[in-house]
Amino acid sequence: MKHSKEIGQESIDTSPLHLMATQAPAQVALHHWHDGGYRAIDYAQLSQRVRQCARQLHDLGLTSGDKLACVDQNSLALVILYWACIDLGAIFCPLNPRFPRAQIARLAERYDFNYFWAGEAYQDSLPEPGLTLALDAEVSLTTTRDSQVEATKVEAIRIDTARPCNIILTSGSSGMPKAAVHCLNNHIASALGSTQKIPLHRGDNWLLSLPLFHIGGLAIVNRCALAGAALTLPAPRLSLAEQLKTIPLTHLSLVATQLVRLLNDAPETLKGLKALLLGGGAIDERLIERLVPMGIPAFTSYGMTEMSSQITTARANAQGSCGMPLPGRQLKIVDEVIYVRGETLFLGYLSDKSPHDITRPLDEDDWFCTQDRGRLTPEGELLILGRTDNMFICGGENIQPEEIEALLRSYPGIEEALVFGVPDEEFGLLPAAIIKGEVASPEVLDEFLCQTIARFKRPRRYFTWPELEQTGLKLARKQVIQAVAKQHKLAIKKPA
Repeated sequence: MKHSKEIGQESIDTSPLHLMATQAPAQVALHHWHDGGYRAIDYAQLSQRVRQCARQLHDLGLTSGDKLACVDQNSLALVILYWACIDLGAIFCPLNPRFPRAQIARLAERYDFNYFWAGEAYQDSLPEPGLTLALDAEVSLTTTRDSQVEATKVEAIRIDTARPCNIILTSGSSGMPKAAVHCLNNHIASALGSTQKIPLHRGDNWLLSLPLFHIGGLAIVNRCALAGAALTLPAPRLSLAEQLKTIPLTHLSLVATQLVRLLNDAPETLKGLKALLLGGGAIDERLIERLVPMGIPAFTSYGMTEMSSQITTARANAQGSCGMPLPGRQLKIVDEVIYVRGETLFLGYLSDKSPHDITRPLDEDDWFCTQDRGRLTPEGELLILGRTDNMFICGGENIQPEEIEALLRSYPGIEEALVFGVPDEEFGLLPAAIIKGEVASPEVLDEFLCQTIARFKRPRRYFTWPELEQTGLKLARKQVIQAVAKQHKLAIKKPA
């Protein structure tokens, strides 16, 4: 029987950012776009900026435990605010800048956000005036040898790494998103475990291609600080190919669709990569084969917000294996449902009824149910079968959409596929598919699919992929389905 547990663990440590500033002050910490080109900031300079920001926030009234809602695209300011909140013991709450003002207002009331900050382009999205901070001004950026030496003498701020440090809103299967709360210990364990499979060292450079309001983006920030690697912020108005031509990278996180386009249009931009982390679902065997002669180590991973990003990681493979659990994580499967626990398991969900309470649903042995379906290979590697809440019933038969989607993606010309149930009087729900890429006739696709799966699983209708931006590694199923349903006036049953 499941129950909720209160979290009450304490430990004291230091900020990885300031620690790195004492160990390698002249090492490049961040590349950001400024006046038409990239500018480097070393760890001494970034540490100084974070301390200045923390003082500003303190003077404006922020104290330990306060929640700071931040609205912006990935920016230098957001990175500074995250680390400044770590220093203060405040809770960093990055929000999707696409959220309308009314939605941000509802979230603020639901989760009791105390303070607000927004980038210049998003001031109008705040439900109340935001804090005015000097974050992007070019202050004290000329680092001398003396200032670097001085940085090594600054005592690192003592912080409680077990207290809440951020809130990430989960996408959720329906309704208002849940507010997942992490502590710095979660992020440290996640980053250290990640490097056991994907090494990251000083001098390496990882593009922050995922937004900070997703756990994948925040994970990159923490990994780089712990390793002393550089974080590169995306340049505004540059395509991904142009971005990769502008500054050399060693590490990159992409979805399969982005990789296909790069391989087709600008394969030379991928040369020199030490690691390519692929997400968004199963990776087609033909795509993996195209990377082999280029010598690019590609990885796939299974992860989730509640486990602070990666849980398992493997070299990209045709078998669809996601690998074994990384250090700091444990995984088991009961009746094809995946359960997880470990050092990376989040503190819990922020209660909407009492926004100062944090609880997490665990079983008696502290296992968290992911609602994902999977099985283990004889070698102990994880294979993902799909979401329990994606499955639907057609005429009394269970349909797991991910099984059909994987087959559709293997058909030449199809970049992405999503299968869902459309209401039907006779069968309850009939499979339908949303396709990105070159679409063959339904008859041709039927013949192709029915060579492998039962005929009742074939989609009865096909729709064109809507124009939606994918901001994270995971496919935004709900948004894609809702966009198609609205366009074609489909009565889609909402998940329970």
